[in-house]
Amino acid sequence: MSSYVGVLVSDPWLQSQFTQVELRTLKSKFNSNKTLLDRFTVGDLPPVFAKLNAFSGTFNEGEIKSVLDKSYSNVDDEVDFETFLRAFLSVQARGVEKSGGSKGSSSFLKTSTTTVHHAINESEKASYVSHINSYLRDDPFLKNYLPIDPATNAFFDLVKDGVLLCKLINVAVPGTIDERAINTKKMLNPWERNENLTLGLNSAKAIGCTVVNIGTQDIAEGRPYLVLGLISQIIKIQMLADLNFKKTPSLFQLVDDTQDAEELMGLAPEKVLLKWMNFHLKKAGYEKQVTNFSSDVKDGEAYAYLLNALAPEHSTHVALETKDPTERAKKVLEQAEKLDCKRYLSPKDIVDGSANLNLAFVAQIFQHRNGLTVDSSKSTSFAEMMTDDVETSREERCFRLWINSLGTATYVNNVFEDLRNGWVLLEVLDKVSPGSVNWKHANKPPIKMPFKKVENCNEVIKIGKELRFSLVNVAGNDIVQGNKKLLLAFLWQLMRYTMLQLLKNLRSHSQGKEITDADILNWANRKVKRVGRTSQAESFRDKNLSSGIFFLELLTAVEPRVVNWSLVTSGETEEDKKLNATYIISVARKLGCSIFLLPEDIIEVNQKMMLILAASIMYWSLQQQSDTESNVSEDAADEGDASSVTGEISNLALDEASESTPSVQDLELVTKADEDADEVDRKDNKDA
Repeated sequence: MSSYVGVLVSDPWLQSQFTQVELRTLKSKFNSNKTLLDRFTVGDLPPVFAKLNAFSGTFNEGEIKSVLDKSYSNVDDEVDFETFLRAFLSVQARGVEKSGGSKGSSSFLKTSTTTVHHAINESEKASYVSHINSYLRDDPFLKNYLPIDPATNAFFDLVKDGVLLCKLINVAVPGTIDERAINTKKMLNPWERNENLTLGLNSAKAIGCTVVNIGTQDIAEGRPYLVLGLISQIIKIQMLADLNFKKTPSLFQLVDDTQDAEELMGLAPEKVLLKWMNFHLKKAGYEKQVTNFSSDVKDGEAYAYLLNALAPEHSTHVALETKDPTERAKKVLEQAEKLDCKRYLSPKDIVDGSANLNLAFVAQIFQHRNGLTVDSSKSTSFAEMMTDDVETSREERCFRLWINSLGTATYVNNVFEDLRNGWVLLEVLDKVSPGSVNWKHANKPPIKMPFKKVENCNEVIKIGKELRFSLVNVAGNDIVQGNKKLLLAFLWQLMRYTMLQLLKNLRSHSQGKEITDADILNWANRKVKRVGRTSQAESFRDKNLSSGIFFLELLTAVEPRVVNWSLVTSGETEEDKKLNATYIISVARKLGCSIFLLPEDIIEVNQKMMLILAASIMYWSLQQQSDTESNVSEDAADEGDASSVTGEISNLALDEASESTPSVQDLELVTKADEDADEVDRKDNKDA
């Protein structure tokens, strides 16, 4: 294991906002200025920040001073390193607003929760409230509380019990939450309210929101800047849901060849939206290129051209002939309303360049009139690129959401594309095994030279081997080349390693020893048995798990109040299995488990996801014990499970898996091709 130790910050949230490369660079700047000056104060920050590459071309010294004056009243206050970092984030966040883009390579989903300054944008608040009033007005429970008046703070009060949050998530991605798991009554006790908020936050992670700096208490207290940051992400996910080839195959019209199509498939949804917008603008004769949803659209010209191209029946040159930007914005919105686009932004929002609201506006135009036609021959040829089987697609989704939940600096939109340069994998490794990455050996994006990508990926493989992953005949170039099976196999081992390390670190249970798959299975079986239930799992591939009964009994065993058994089915038919599986996932998230599987994973008994589900429940249970008990308890009696551990994570390399006798310890962590080769080896040995 590398002995490299990165820059550490006492505040975990603050640490999570930077990569180690950024921290080392900023630490160097801080130290050099502290050495140069007798006292390094807030007043010294503007000239220092103005010279940083991050703000070059975005801010001058005076503008930086103006931003910092809002946060720091006394310019003579001495600056320590953490104050230096927080000031940097304040200026950076203002830069994101100013440019209408996002920091670094992160998508809008990442930046919208980096809520370092607490000012509330009243226009955004009014827009989100209008959206909620529109989409949830017929909800059986919430209709008694809607519509919300955007001029008041009623919205922040209504969100405190978690019901609205859960309902809005289901609007954005239908079926994410089993609404039977939501506590809905007029007066919720604190435990029930916290359950709803926990369910909401864990489900938000499961649809792609970044919530690393938001807790249930923040929502319960109705902290406006955090609530709006989260709601903004959920609404954006809903608005951009159709910007992919599966939902809108006609998007292939935006590209000319296979290479362009591959690049488009790897783009973030908002980048696809920009590409779509520029596609129509070019055809309409608009000569400029729109690169953001802020400064490039604030004059309203691009909107006028776009709407004329998409809706010629409503075409008018009045908007283009209008010289005043505000008047032109009014004409644009009037024309958009003829396409049934709801007015969620005002002319002032367009002129002010409100990035979030302009993005939502363009997304709404796309939903109502995308102007693309389906070319069957072209769609068929490009469709061959999207031949991933269902299981591969589900695994990609699971790992993508898991990575984004870690709070890495780079937001992942497509695992198979975004991880190929190795940088994101290094960020993830640094999160799950702090200090394992020597950032001096890493190449930061954008990376144009292929061999630099290979260097990053070779470092990833090297660290993986140090963590005892099964990486036989795997090289960094396999990741660069986009070998999907090998990449998924690596990510599965990384996720599994993370969970097992979390369990190991609960020393009250494991005494610091390694936890194996067999320990998790034994713990789950004993837990269920001790509460008088009859279900038992032979392994994590036991087909009986498909009914869902075992996991519901396990959830009841760790928290008797969490499962409403009147809602549970026998799990005999496919429909009953689906109902139980959906309920299990919501109940586990409601309890506090951060999981990313789908109901199909339970129904089909995906052994990898079964292990992670059981381990997540085990971790929550042992964490409660660790937090609330110091004496012997029911779980402490399970310590025999951990004491039987040999002291090493079960080695799942192929050559050893074939010799392993417990079925739970031969989970497939390698590709099907590797498994086939292993089967040949076994047959050869038998013949010999």
